[in-house]
Amino acid sequence: MITIEQARALYQDNDTAHGFDHVMRVWRLARRIGAIEGADLDIVSAAALLHDAGRAEQDQTSLCHALLGAQIARKVLNGQPWQRVEAVAQAIEQHRFRSSNPPTSLEARVLYDADKLDAIGASGVARAFALAGARRQRLWARVNPGYAERSPEEGHADLEADGHTPVHEYLFKLVKLQDRMLTDTGKLVAKERHEFMAQFFARLEQEVEGTI
Repeated sequence: MITIEQARALYQDNDTAHGFDHVMRVWRLARRIGAIEGADLDIVSAAALLHDAGRAEQDQTSLCHALLGAQIARKVLNGQPWQRVEAVAQAIEQHRFRSSNPPTSLEARVLYDADKLDAIGASGVARAFALAGARRQRLWARVNPGYAERSPEEGHADLEADGHTPVHEYLFKLVKLQDRMLTDTGKLVAKERHEFMAQFFARLEQEVEGTI
């Protein structure tokens, strides 16, 4: 439905954590999960390649990047069978963690899992610190009790705050993703990635505190 090179041109202004390298990691994971789960790989591939195409525009509008990405997908894929275009757009609309619109199709669940898997494990740790560095946030900070229990809507506003750190993002979002996988394949991959990530943040706290 769309080639890798066609999609690449849509990501020139994205940040490091959501650039085309991220898109390609999600694309590979989505195709891997989709093949095992029996999803339509053409839909999955197109949705993965276009899922963050709205990132650069979201600061200029009241719409979130998922809705903007769905709009872009409809424009880019215009002329192809509308049912398939809508399947791609729906998957993109429903891939966001901080959302009340959960995935409803198999292809949307595959994209959701692939995108969230790139937020945990070694790649997830790297992305969290890349974003914190770009925002000039601290490397580590002690997190107040109860912070991680807040809803995604309550936590979203803190992402740009000076006091937000990768540790806050880990406790608010990343640590929860293993339990939010929607496919059996995603759950298996998430288990190993979660264990690595948890070990990393535990080690980081020990080093910051000077206990090891």
